[in-house]
Amino acid sequence: MRANQHSLLIAALVIASPMAAAEVDTSEWLCESCPFESGYRADYEAGVAVVSDDAARFGNGNGFEEDGTYPVLSGEGHLTRDEYQLTWSLENLGVDSRAAVISGGQQGRYGFSFGYRELPYRLFDTTQSVFGQNASGVLTLPSNWVFAGNTGSMSALASSLRDSSIESDRRILDAGGHWLVDDRWQFVADYRRQNKEGIDIVAGAGFTQSSLLPRVHDYETDQIDLAVRYRLPQGGVTLAWYGSYFTNKNDALTWETPFGSFPGAERQSMAQEPDNEFQQLSLSGHYRFTPWNSTVAVSLASGSGEQNQAFLPYTVNANIAAAALPRSSLNGSVDTRNMALTWTARPLTALRFKAAYRYDERDNTTPQSDWTRVIVDIVDSGDVEQNTPYSFERTSMKVSAELKLFDHWRVGAGYDYKALDRDFQEVAEQTEDTGWGQARWRPVGWADLRLRGGTSRRDIDRYDTTVAQSLGQNPLLRKYNLAYRYREFLEFKASASLPNVPLSLSATLYETDDSYTRSVLGLTDAEESRATLDLGWTISERASAYLMVGTEDIEANQLGSARFADADWRASHDDRFEHFGIGISLERLAEKLDLRLDYTRGNGDSSIGVDTDSNGPNPLPDLNSTLDSLRLEASYRWSERLELSSTLRFEQFSADDWALEGVNPNTLPTILTLDADPYDYDVWFFSLAFRYHFGEREIRLAD
Repeated sequence: MRANQHSLLIAALVIASPMAAAEVDTSEWLCESCPFESGYRADYEAGVAVVSDDAARFGNGNGFEEDGTYPVLSGEGHLTRDEYQLTWSLENLGVDSRAAVISGGQQGRYGFSFGYRELPYRLFDTTQSVFGQNASGVLTLPSNWVFAGNTGSMSALASSLRDSSIESDRRILDAGGHWLVDDRWQFVADYRRQNKEGIDIVAGAGFTQSSLLPRVHDYETDQIDLAVRYRLPQGGVTLAWYGSYFTNKNDALTWETPFGSFPGAERQSMAQEPDNEFQQLSLSGHYRFTPWNSTVAVSLASGSGEQNQAFLPYTVNANIAAAALPRSSLNGSVDTRNMALTWTARPLTALRFKAAYRYDERDNTTPQSDWTRVIVDIVDSGDVEQNTPYSFERTSMKVSAELKLFDHWRVGAGYDYKALDRDFQEVAEQTEDTGWGQARWRPVGWADLRLRGGTSRRDIDRYDTTVAQSLGQNPLLRKYNLAYRYREFLEFKASASLPNVPLSLSATLYETDDSYTRSVLGLTDAEESRATLDLGWTISERASAYLMVGTEDIEANQLGSARFADADWRASHDDRFEHFGIGISLERLAEKLDLRLDYTRGNGDSSIGVDTDSNGPNPLPDLNSTLDSLRLEASYRWSERLELSSTLRFEQFSADDWALEGVNPNTLPTILTLDADPYDYDVWFFSLAFRYHFGEREIRLAD
């Protein structure tokens, strides 16, 4: 099992809190005559879990990615006296998804909380790499490495491969509190630090070759929220400040190129995410008016982001006499302004009305300069280019109304408007108009039917082909997010809870049809359809069951050109996803045993058809994935205080992915890969734990 350097922090939190003791003396906390809840209770769980096989995806998010034995350690508790209270929770202390939270305070006066948790991210455990890392953080090749122009000629490749899992761990520390000065004033403060360490994948490209690199990353983000709130008889006002500070401990990624290279270019380097910060001041409030039973909410915010980390040199190649940098750092600055206004009203008993306006602005004030690129640490391009400070303004307005016509009917309609103005992009001005209507029918109190549909049109002022050509694009191409689009959509929802039958059900249907009729090249049309059905059955007071079924289908077509002219190839995409779930819960069998059984299945299929003028139909291999998951949980009450719980879980996942399957490090002549395999695993998980209840089983209310 993997040891964790933060176990001491968890242990310290446990020792410092009341939950560390087997029994707690609550005599000083209990009050026979207090008008508030008084008491102590805590539940602690200890046991063991066994995982049958290694599987990165199975352990993603929970920390059970390796075969072996893991401790099961969890607990929670609550301690109260009068209006004071203290609660704590510990989860999964034995694995990399551990969490601990403690909170408390005085009711109606103040409160505090401290928390710590870890989030494991596991992507691949089948990857291999020839790179190691030296003390300076440089990805180095083995001392016996044989350079070659293609992967097939790298004679030392097979013997140099070493396991290099692609994974990371995120650690989050939270602290916060609030203070109610009186019934009007409240102060709130929250702090969060996130640290992420691990290995991910980046491409280290040359002119015609590339290496997939196991990049080591280590960065942290500090976030602070401060607010003061003032409550009015019919509303309230909040003044808040938010700060975010990002720090990257690695300024650059440098690696030794495994392909033969020019003198001086044996190493290549690229900059990493720079340190940056963002601060925002906001003022928000709401007020309820008696006329029309209406409420107005307003929000104003102004923020500023800065990035001024020192630049790295143009190149690490000492043989290139690169020009001097135009300045030592970016001096990057982005100002943001946001405004939102919402009005809700009920002018008539049967009529509801809502209107909303929002404005967002991003003003990139970063100065522009002339730059001369050095391409992949090999060639000084000599071309002068300028950095592009992208900015935009976005406006949206929404109006909707709902009218009750009869006892069982409600109808509604709405209109949404969006406008977007951009700088330095192919489309400077873009608008979107959406109109919709809906009807709701409740023929009886236990049934609810809703139908909603409408159309949306996204329009542009014009597509500036000069901007596209300056970026090396075909002037006939239209990017799907910048192109004209006409959309039709329809949604149906139904729900029912039968009065004399212990059944409840809900169903949804959703359809969209997008047309890009003004795009010569690019996405031309797309359709999406979704359907779900959820059924619940209350068999008895101690038994219940459920069934859920869903499907989603996405189809799209696009046109492209290999000649940098009119369309000479076509592609069709068809993605279909299905899910199915069934489960049953049985409580207090023989008064001591609880059982729960769940089974889920998910299936995804993607097909991509390609038809070219020169070669005819030539579809790509289909992409498929299937997940089966079975979970059985049992809990046996040995006594009033002691429970024995067990979980048996089986998960099977398989995927057919032509981008990974059979692609070894030397399969592609000009790309050195990391040998990642498609997911294919069968994992059994079993846990057995004792849970003991301390103190009062239920917090009592004092007389």
